[in-house]
Order: sequence, then structure tokens, then C-alpha cells
Amino acid sequence: MSVCSSSSSSSSGYLGSAKAWIVHGIVAGIAIGAAFGARSYLGRSKKFRSRVVGIIPARFASSRFEGKPLVEILGKPMIQRTWERAKMATTLDCVVVATDDARIAQCCKGFGADVVMTSESCRNGTERCNEALQKLEKKYDIVVNIQGDEPLIEPEIIDGIVKALQAAPDAVFSTAVTSLKPEDAFDPNRVKSGKVNLQYPYLLHLGIQSFDSKFLSMYPELESTPLQLEEDLEQLKVLEHGYKMKVIKVEHEAHGVDVPEDVDKIESFMKERNLA
Repeated sequence: MSVCSSSSSSSSGYLGSAKAWIVHGIVAGIAIGAAFGARSYLGRSKKFRSRVVGIIPARFASSRFEGKPLVEILGKPMIQRTWERAKMATTLDCVVVATDDARIAQCCKGFGADVVMTSESCRNGTERCNEALQKLEKKYDIVVNIQGDEPLIEPEIIDGIVKALQAAPDAVFSTAVTSLKPEDAFDPNRVKSGKVNLQYPYLLHLGIQSFDSKFLSMYPELESTPLQLEEDLEQLKVLEHGYKMKVIKVEHEAHGVDVPEDVDKIESFMKERNLA
């Protein structure tokens, strides 16, 4: 039996998926996280969280790019490239794809991935990961939400956020950021803010995050918060409810796929660096 089999289918600091956001006032976010997160997380024990599953949420419907997970990038479906990169992470015990679409499920099973079918009612990737987690036969301490449109995600980044969360027993969430290139500051698919001051050292949020599994199971039930609704960022809800997060800064050239035009860009990038 596959370790990923399911019952329903074959620098860091405290901080508060949008695909990628500019982090304004990161120091203020750290202060907020430290203040609100002072209370312990549900009295949870300090047991080391060793069991880790990577979940790639994937949906076919998308207002900007329908069928995005199945688009081919140099001859392979994007979801396959993401899965292959995730499988290289040493901290993950297994990797599964969570989807509500039979076409995506069939494709993933074709290249050997474990698939968990989820409902169409999931409002975001976090909720899809939570539903998939509940359907897995094995129990896990940490769940890594890996964006399916990051076909060049480095396994080292996955390992980095997992280890950051494991090293902070009072944190329930971890993620990664990288320096934002000035030319990307005005890209509407990367920026989640208004005016941009190019003299400010902005950070770009990468599409990957890890959750304490117990916290993930209760996250969908937490009430939405003002900042979360204002910025449309799930991470802010974690902070506003008083929980702690870990953020690591990494060197990474972000090459996610948001719109059809990004496919040519990422293929050219891969050819230049012999990543095909």
C-alpha cells in the first residue's frame, strides 16, 4: 500500500495563497505576531513534529487561466513538474495531489502520483489541503501546502519551511519570502498593494506554506479577520487570531504561472538553464 494512500481515492522571524505579495512593514507584522502569539497554542505539547505530508491542491477552474495544472511546460503537465520537484524534498514522507477534477486526477495517476478527491466547495487551497488531510489513512504532524503552479519550486525551500516550523514548537504556520526585483514591483499578478516605493526593500511571498496539522483542521472554522479581508491574504488571519508564524528568507527566482503568457517565459528560463 502506498504511504500516501487515502480512504477516498486510489534570517527568519515571526510574522504574519495570494500567489505572491509585497510585504509592507514586515517589522510591524513581526511585532504583531509576537504580541498576539504570546498565548500558547491550545496547550499543545512540545512533541517534535516529525511526520510531514506535502499536498498539492489543484483545480481546473480559474478565472485567469482555466485548466492551468494540465498545461504543458516543455512536454510535461505543470502539475507533474511541481510534483516531481516536491518529491525531491527530504523532509516530506509523501506527496499527494488534492483535486476536485477528474481530468486532473487521471493525469496525476498517469505519472504515478497519489490523488485525493476533494469537494468543489473548497474556497481555497488551504481548505482543500485540510479536506485531503482528513481523508488520508496515515496521520501527520505537519502539512505543506505546495502551490501547483510553481513548477520550479526548490526542494530546499520546502525543507526550509518544514524545519523552521519544527524548530518553533509554539508556531503553527511557516512560509518563505524572497527579495522582490524592482521590475516585478508593478506586476499586478505579484503585487498586493497600492503605490510602490522602489527605495524600500520589498519581499515577495512564495507560494508555499506549512501548517501544524491540528491547527490546519481548525483553520477553516476561524472567523475571517479585517486585515485578511482587506488584503485577501489567508496568512493574516493566522496572525489576527493570535497565532505565531515563522518566515524564512530564501534566494529564489520566482517563476510561478499565473496567466497563459507566463508559460513562454518559464519555458525560456528553463531552456536557458538546461532545466528541461
